Amino acid sequence: MSKESAMPNFATMERIRGICARNRHVQAPSIKMLKTQKQLDGIRRAGEINAKVLDAVEPYVKEGVSTEELDRIVAERTKALGGICAPFHYEGFPKHVCTSINEVVCHGIPDPHRILKNGDIINVDCTTIYKGYYGDASRMYCIGEVKDDWRRLVEVTKQSVEKAVRLAQPWATFGDFGHAIDRMARENGFSVVREIGGHGCGVDFHEDPWVPHFGSPNAGQLIVPGMSFTIEPMINMGTHRVTEDAEDGWTIRTEDGQPSAQWEYHLIITETGNEIISR
Repeated sequence: MSKESAMPNFATMERIRGICARNRHVQAPSIKMLKTQKQLDGIRRAGEINAKVLDAVEPYVKEGVSTEELDRIVAERTKALGGICAPFHYEGFPKHVCTSINEVVCHGIPDPHRILKNGDIINVDCTTIYKGYYGDASRMYCIGEVKDDWRRLVEVTKQSVEKAVRLAQPWATFGDFGHAIDRMARENGFSVVREIGGHGCGVDFHEDPWVPHFGSPNAGQLIVPGMSFTIEPMINMGTHRVTEDAEDGWTIRTEDGQPSAQWEYHLIITETGNEIISR
C-alpha cells in the first residue's frame, strides 16, 4: 500500500489559492488529504468489501440475536472476503465491529449478554482493511415494533446524510453540508453531537480532515477532488451532550439517556462530483 500523496496540478492549486484568498473562512486541504489514483482505486475496493460485510450481517440484526453473534459474523465474513476488521485491537478496542444500541451514540462493544429485543434501535459500524486500504460505513436497524419518534429519529438521520452527500461536491465546503445536517436535525426537534464527527479515511483508519456535522455555509474545509472521507452524523433525540463510559473507555452515550441514531457513508471526491464507496 502506498502512503504517498497526490500532487495537485497547477490549475487545481491555483483554484484552491483563489478560493481561500477570497474567503478567509475556508481552509485549504493539506497535500496528504489528496489521494493518488492508485490509492483511490484501493480505497474503492476496500469500500466494496466493507459493504459486502454489512450486507452479510444484515439478516442477523434481529430480535433474539446477541451483539456478540453479530461480531462473530462480521469477523468470519471479513476474513472470507480477504479483509481485516480494522476496529479489532485498534487502540485497545476488543471487538471486530461497533454495535451501538438506543442511547449508545457510538463505539458500543459487542456483548454475549446484550440480546437485541423488540423496540431497540441499533447502529452496526464496520470498517474493513483490504490490501492495506480502508473502507468504513455504518447502518441503522429498527428491531421489531419501534416507537414512532425513535423510528423518525432513524429516518431523519438517514435523510440528513443523503442530503449532505448531495452537497458534498468538489469546491463546496464542509460547512455547506454540516449546516444542512444541523438544520434538518433542529427542524425535527433533534440535536447533532458536536464532539465526534466524520474523518478522512482510506490510507489509514482515521485521517485528517475531521468532519463536523454542523457549521456555516461557505466556511470550513474546502472539498477538493482526491479527498476520501466519511459523513456520519450522530443525531440525538434530546441533548447533544454525550458521556464516555468510565469503565470500558469506549462506549459513548447520550447524557440524558435519550436515543441516538447514526448512518455513515464513505465518499471519494471526483472531478465531477462524489462516489459513495461504502454505505
